[in-house]
Amino acid sequence: MAELSVPVLSLVVLIGSSGSGKSTFAHKHFRSTAVLSSDAYRGLVSDNEADQSVTAEAFELLHHVAGVRLRRGLRTVIDATNVQPKARQALVELARAHDVLPVAIVLDVPEAVCVQRNALRVDRADLGPHVVGRHQRDLRRSLKFLEREGFRKVHVLKGVEEIEAATIADERLWNDKTDLTGPFDVIGDVHGCRSELETLLGELGYVIARDTEGRAVDARHPEGRTAVFVGDLVDRGPDTPGVLRLVMGMAASGNALCITGNHEFKLVRALDGRRVTVAHGLAESLAQLEAEDAEFRKTAQEFMRGLVSHYVLDGGKLVVAHAGLKEEYQGRTSGRVREFAMYGESTGETDEYGLPVRYPWANNYRGKALVLYGHTPMTELVWVNNTLCLDTGAVFGGRLTALRYPEREPVSVPAEQVWFEPVRPLAAATFATGEAVVQRDPGVLDLDDVLGRRVVETRHLGRVTVQEDAASAALEVMSRFAVDPRWLVYLPPTMSPCATSTLDGYLEHPAQAFEYYRSEGVDTVVCEEKHMGSRAVVVVSRSAQAARDRFGVEDGSTGAVYTRTGRPFFDDPARAESLLARVRTAAETAGLFEELGTDWLLLDTELLPWSAKALGLLRNQYAAVGAAARASLGRAAEVLAAAIERGLDAGDLAARTGARRADAGAFTAAYGRYCWPTDGLDGVRLAPFQLLAASGANYAGRDHNWHLERIDRLVAADPEFFTPTGRRLVDLASPEAEAAATAWWTELTAAGGEGMVVKPLGSLVAGTGTRSGRPVQPGVKCRGPEYLRIIYGPEYRRPDQLHRLRSRGLGGKRSMALREYALGLEALDRFVAREPLWRVHEAVFAILALETEPVDPRL
Repeated sequence: MAELSVPVLSLVVLIGSSGSGKSTFAHKHFRSTAVLSSDAYRGLVSDNEADQSVTAEAFELLHHVAGVRLRRGLRTVIDATNVQPKARQALVELARAHDVLPVAIVLDVPEAVCVQRNALRVDRADLGPHVVGRHQRDLRRSLKFLEREGFRKVHVLKGVEEIEAATIADERLWNDKTDLTGPFDVIGDVHGCRSELETLLGELGYVIARDTEGRAVDARHPEGRTAVFVGDLVDRGPDTPGVLRLVMGMAASGNALCITGNHEFKLVRALDGRRVTVAHGLAESLAQLEAEDAEFRKTAQEFMRGLVSHYVLDGGKLVVAHAGLKEEYQGRTSGRVREFAMYGESTGETDEYGLPVRYPWANNYRGKALVLYGHTPMTELVWVNNTLCLDTGAVFGGRLTALRYPEREPVSVPAEQVWFEPVRPLAAATFATGEAVVQRDPGVLDLDDVLGRRVVETRHLGRVTVQEDAASAALEVMSRFAVDPRWLVYLPPTMSPCATSTLDGYLEHPAQAFEYYRSEGVDTVVCEEKHMGSRAVVVVSRSAQAARDRFGVEDGSTGAVYTRTGRPFFDDPARAESLLARVRTAAETAGLFEELGTDWLLLDTELLPWSAKALGLLRNQYAAVGAAARASLGRAAEVLAAAIERGLDAGDLAARTGARRADAGAFTAAYGRYCWPTDGLDGVRLAPFQLLAASGANYAGRDHNWHLERIDRLVAADPEFFTPTGRRLVDLASPEAEAAATAWWTELTAAGGEGMVVKPLGSLVAGTGTRSGRPVQPGVKCRGPEYLRIIYGPEYRRPDQLHRLRSRGLGGKRSMALREYALGLEALDRFVAREPLWRVHEAVFAILALETEPVDPRL
């Protein structure tokens, strides 16, 4: 039985005469969607799969679809005769254009068998034996030239039995290490600095093993971490053999991975006897290796020869390449990919030192994977989008640097001396290539990142789609009205109400909230008092310097207070700074900065009173409705009373009018409870309910007790400014606990409170109900009967009105709430991981776009 090894990402070209069984073979061994048949494409463009007159158009379409699949990283199989070199060459070029391996599978079937099979097929009845004969002759002439044509693998199956017995084995590419999840320590260019490397490994916690001569031959981390070397182990430094001996030992024992650098590539060519220019430290390596024995030189040469261009690690989240790698090259294999990985991309120019000027590919990088690389020495580490150069010029007297992953924590040790004088001064290297200088302006949105239909990958809900029209509307808001985007690292999600109640006089009731979570397998919920104000996100830095260091804001501001749509909460920046000062002082008093080891905090809050932000809405909508209702119904009541005095039968109408007048009064009283005068911060109160994030940590996944305990400390630090949030824990297996929470809700709402929010005690809870495994709603609101008058109108509690409102649909609101919740968590995860701001804004912008969906705003 023949087992054919086929790379998982490749262009598979089936080669065989008509009737050789290519289609049967393809559909037996590959996904049906991966197989592109020339006959099928003839049928697509002519309704006749046998119409040879449309062959050119059919193949044009087939090549286009194959290109789309290869660009998307999907293995593709071409089912056509492909017996002529010209047809194959077009496919080899297609594979090269997408940096995938072309693989040939030849089905060599006797001519008589092919003729017999064609005779049995209706669509091939007119195909003469001479056609098969011509195919066979072309095939025979092709067999020995397939590898020379560019096919990286050639499998030839002879005869029907061998074809039927063959199996396909998926082969992972050498650069595919996605199954390795780390943790990793990615180490920058060593350049023969063996002593510094040993010191750095010690700082990272590795235990070095030595041979009988005291030479370092391996290093193991007690916690199972893996070192990853970005290449350029050799040249320039004092001990290239020592570095190779140590790294080869670590690689052999599974304690390290290593990729090739341009210096390894050139050194191997020199050791092979090829003509190379002996410069840039190559002479030092050759001399040092000459002092080693022949066996070591041979082993080192084969080790360097076998190094791959780059590695894709941790499920595709991390890419390591010597000079970096664009997203479209990651996980691909071709000479072009290897060239870029070793050298980067040159502008074609040279600088004043005669060195090539590298194109700043990192400035335009938008990939999901973190790319770590070296090659271009820097005086300091500079994050550019989602990339980092780790070459800090150890051999030139700088530092040898590693990055701990996934922690993103840099560790470096100083060079013991200047081992090699750089052609270009190290201090100027940062600016010479542009790779770490021209960064994207964090205050400017890039249209390419937000326009059109967008799909945002989230950790907790998968792919979230933003439609093109929603993106356009959100862009208008964000570009014209939003706060400085450097502060805009999160937007809170909308919240769905609980299911509609059928209890007499109620539209919402705690019973439905409890039942929802119970049905999703949640054991314990927390009921939090809902404050009637305006949602406000507060990001506060410990100082103006902290704001500059973490957020890049240099105007002296120390934070921001903004609404659910990203707009500044206050028109006056001084008022915002006053509020931030109160929050900062309370946080200092409560010890939150020290406890969390941070110089900034991000809080989700409610800012009271409602009138502090919604004064225009109150005057123009609610107050106008209330005043008009009271005036008109009051006059109507007077007229009806006079009519009754004259003996007219208007008692029923007068009663209905009186009830409507009472409803209007209740409506005015309802919104009036949430309004009071303010002057500056006098009268303003803040009700935080979640401490979302701080330096290096996303706390949104912590249980709500953790959040509320720290919020209580803020309240205690400044009780005149912070409003406490009442809460009740409810065991959903206890009817008594539910009854007590319901009584508390009834008491709150009767006293004029808005209601409560019911949340799972633990955040990020996956449900076990109809959508098992997906997150449950992070919270559902349960609003009191009188508060709902503001939302649904003065007379909503009348039986006929309640009957109509009970048909309200909640599906759209619930879907929006979950999607926005996942996007908010994604934004926080990206920000605390110090991903580039455009990546954070991708998720934040999507939340804003979802808000434009047509969902009933009263829900």
